Amino acid sequence: MTQDIVQPVPQAYAAIDEQTRTAGFSMASDIHTCSLLKTLAASKPGGHFLELGTGTGLSTAWILDGMDEGSTLVSIDNDADFLKIAEDFLGKDPRLSLVHTDGADWINENRGEVFDYIFADTWHGKYLMLDETLTMLKTGGFYIIDDMMPQPNWPEGHDDKAKNLVAYLDSRNDLALTKQVWATGIILAVKIK
Repeated sequence: MTQDIVQPVPQAYAAIDEQTRTAGFSMASDIHTCSLLKTLAASKPGGHFLELGTGTGLSTAWILDGMDEGSTLVSIDNDADFLKIAEDFLGKDPRLSLVHTDGADWINENRGEVFDYIFADTWHGKYLMLDETLTMLKTGGFYIIDDMMPQPNWPEGHDDKAKNLVAYLDSRNDLALTKQVWATGIILAVKIK
């Protein structure tokens, strides 16, 4: 067994990746994480998906590739320039709603929403407003975060934030967790009550 990606890469992935590099965006999810996101998305037919932190749309493309035609994805980001790259390549997909907004504002304005799958790839929903975000997760739903192993772009002191986040998630009795020392470090949680 290898860590090679053996499933098809989304059609727009290479073009988005090129634009991502040109734009200087260095916080994109790695391809292994993206492959997992697609696989998990395929397990939720007719699902309601949320991505907190679109970036340029690399992970968004993989999530869409795993979703069936009856599923929907809301993906938010606060950077209009990066979000425009996602819009240019993925915006015609009727299953996708790209939203330019602050994470805290969006979470506060959508507290009644519930999702089958939440990929939290930004501060809000991961390090900030975690409880509010987990309240939006359906029983049996996936909560996914990456970049949980030290990364070269982490600011000083971020390792403590990551350790505190892991400890907090471990302490909750409403989640079944798997921590993976793989890709950039992934935590996959399922809401059990």
